[in-house]
Amino acid sequence: MTTAAPANPLVSIQNLTVRFNRGARPVDAVNGVDLQISRGEVVALIGESGSGKSVTLRSLMRLHPSKSTRIGGQITVDGIDVMGLGGRALADYRGAIAAMIFQEPLTALDPVYTLGDQIVEAIRRHESISIADARKRALELFERVRIPSPERRLAAYPHEMSGGMRQRAMIALALACRPKLLLADEPTTALDATVQIQVLLLLRELQRELGLAVVFVTHDLGAAVEVADRIAVMYAGRIVEEGSTRDVIRAPAHPYTLALLQSRAEGSMARGQRLQTIPGSPPDLSRLPPGCAFADRCPLADVTCRSTQPPRVVVAPEHASRCLRSHELLSKAP
Repeated sequence: MTTAAPANPLVSIQNLTVRFNRGARPVDAVNGVDLQISRGEVVALIGESGSGKSVTLRSLMRLHPSKSTRIGGQITVDGIDVMGLGGRALADYRGAIAAMIFQEPLTALDPVYTLGDQIVEAIRRHESISIADARKRALELFERVRIPSPERRLAAYPHEMSGGMRQRAMIALALACRPKLLLADEPTTALDATVQIQVLLLLRELQRELGLAVVFVTHDLGAAVEVADRIAVMYAGRIVEEGSTRDVIRAPAHPYTLALLQSRAEGSMARGQRLQTIPGSPPDLSRLPPGCAFADRCPLADVTCRSTQPPRVVVAPEHASRCLRSHELLSKAP
């Protein structure tokens, strides 16, 4: 039994696998990801570092080096077979259909061109439009993402902007060609708490205004709650739980999701109280165990968990988990 997939999803990922052939042993970074994303929907991918979130995101843009990466499965975005794209068709897809906000804009933006020139170039790459009209749209984008003194900032270089302003400029660049899918790879990680909130609220406002589908990668469950309609929890390259934000947060059906929630600092915590931690470390992706990858860190695991790969089980409408003990876990929920 599976949860009902969207009737006409904008994004369909089926059995995605990503193997990096570097060093002595290949690394299986993504191991059979299935994900459907509707038009106008925000999905948050959450999990620890190394769980496969960013690798999945970059696969949607086909950014992995072909010589050292083997990608399997199927990715369809707006009816386009992304895995079959190459050359000019792939360049046409990037920016116009799917665009990406990178984690660190200072390294993603070109340091030798002004921000205005970079946005103008992106627009003119995809549309037959004059430089003057492209610059006018760039100015409108800077105004939309609330960059102060936008005309002056168009003439600025990336290093002349603060971290928060650079991230807003990166968002403007990603939206320049009016994509249908926006991929945000931990866009607030390098920012202080106040600016993080501003950027999150801006992203959610723009998403609603423009009707974008968004995949938002984050470590921060609080950020996911603020922006996401649905949450997909990743561990060892697999989606181990998926459901509406409300269901996943209020009734986690996988021990890993529960452990992530318990390791957060809650406002109601007593002063001096210790945070709960997840024991052990994530598995070596070049030597994945035969059973559940979380078994060695899971308080509910038994012999079967260590030998059997858990199937995807529906625990409620639109809520699924890959755990043999999901129903037992839910029965203990308050």
